[in-house]
Amino acid sequence: MMAESNKIESNKMENGKKVLFSIRNLKKYFPVKGHKNMFVKANDGITIDIYEGETLGLVGESGCGKSTLGRTLLQLYPPTEGRTLYFGKKLEEITPKYYEDASKKLSSAELEQLRDEGVDLAKLSYNEMRTLRRDMQIIFQDPYSSLNPRMTVGQIIGEGPLAHGFFQGPGEALQNHVMQVMEDCGLASYMIHRYPHQFSGGQRQRIGIARALAVNPKFVVCDEAVSALDVSIQSQILNLLSDLKEKDNLTYLFISHALSVVKYISDRIGVMYLGNIVEIARSEDIFRHPLHPYTEALLSAIPTTNVDKPKNSIILEGDIPSPINPPRGCKFHTRCRYVTDICKEHEPQLNDNGAGHLAACHHCLV
Repeated sequence: MMAESNKIESNKMENGKKVLFSIRNLKKYFPVKGHKNMFVKANDGITIDIYEGETLGLVGESGCGKSTLGRTLLQLYPPTEGRTLYFGKKLEEITPKYYEDASKKLSSAELEQLRDEGVDLAKLSYNEMRTLRRDMQIIFQDPYSSLNPRMTVGQIIGEGPLAHGFFQGPGEALQNHVMQVMEDCGLASYMIHRYPHQFSGGQRQRIGIARALAVNPKFVVCDEAVSALDVSIQSQILNLLSDLKEKDNLTYLFISHALSVVKYISDRIGVMYLGNIVEIARSEDIFRHPLHPYTEALLSAIPTTNVDKPKNSIILEGDIPSPINPPRGCKFHTRCRYVTDICKEHEPQLNDNGAGHLAACHHCLV
């Protein structure tokens, strides 16, 4: 699969699942202030598919590029290189003029191929991308700073539907819609005129979820959506997200550094290290049989209450290399206990080891 990482197939059904996003060799570099030719390589060549209706968990240490991937995927950050293809809408719905001009120049077969290739988000204009904003939403990590303190809950949740033309203007129809979304997200409708400072952390996160879902999206990036909350509130929010996913057939990219949380909600899990995906598989496969040494170390660090089978934590030696000047070969080789000469010279490819279990390692665990 990875040998043809830059090839975009026209048939976007895999194993009976519809591909919603097809990401190929995605890179996002940030310039270092005061240094002309130095860049922070936050995402450094990511290739992955996200299927419609699934929850894809994304885990890794702080600073590995998880949040950057989510924001670049939504075009909040312009990508440095690579392609992000979206299959949730047809090309002619988003760029009617471009499609009309293309239909005059291309044959019917070439036009059909153009439609099958999906919509390259990086090539859309600002206004064209705005038409897709209702399809793609984000729940931010911090419920304290992501809400406008000068707006009421009703105004915060109703802002999106108004901006996207769901309603002609403020009125009873908009208020009824906002109150329904609030109830779906576990907020009492009588809270509609309150301000964010009048709510607890869990309630504020519910407001953030309601704001994202008010425009009926297809895809939601949950960026550390529960990390700032108490454990009891975390479980409520996770259950809420799961219920809403089933109700509205949502697709989630769930970003977190807590593996136990990701295990609970995710269908598949991707493990990131220093800007790259090093392993991706079904949730149960990751926990039952990790193939990458970094994933093995992360799993060993999960606390356990089983005194009969205590875990032997794997201590990763050394510091995380700089994303400005990452090491040659495998980026993890400076901290890996299985390192050999090939790891220091050649970068491993993300290969399929069977049953859709992908790992980028020269010495996959057996």
